[in-house]
Amino acid sequence: MSILKVKDYLRSAGYEDRIIEPEEPTPTVESAALALGTAPQNIAKSLAVALKDGDIIIVTAGDVKLDNAAFKAFFHEKARMIPAEVTEERIGHAPGGVCPFALNGGVKVYLDESLKRFDTVYPAAGNDHSGVRLTPEELYELSGAERWISVTKPKEI
Repeated sequence: MSILKVKDYLRSAGYEDRIIEPEEPTPTVESAALALGTAPQNIAKSLAVALKDGDIIIVTAGDVKLDNAAFKAFFHEKARMIPAEVTEERIGHAPGGVCPFALNGGVKVYLDESLKRFDTVYPAAGNDHSGVRLTPEELYELSGAERWISVTKPKEI
């Protein structure tokens, strides 16, 4: 199970005590915010994207969406989300639990600048009933992120 891989990874880094496993499901930004007792913008959502050179995870704040023009300017290709039915096979986590920890080999992680606005963010921990309480800098370190990027824009209300 993905959450077990994430727990092992976070335990080895000294962060297992930051994992939260609520009874309520956490597969969406809104449900995760309710279950974890935080605001939707503090949810660190992980987007699984296919690039020509390999799969990546982009972690963004919960209140933004991918800016296609900014994405293309940075990666030099159009964003193509990995289909849900093959996400677990390609990334290492199923939809609803995709996170930037304990990924399959070769999957690169990028963190969006939108996360830097917060003292605390909550990425998933490998399944759809979990979260991890971290600072953006802890998330950067633990995820092994390639770098901070800016590829999002505010959601229209």
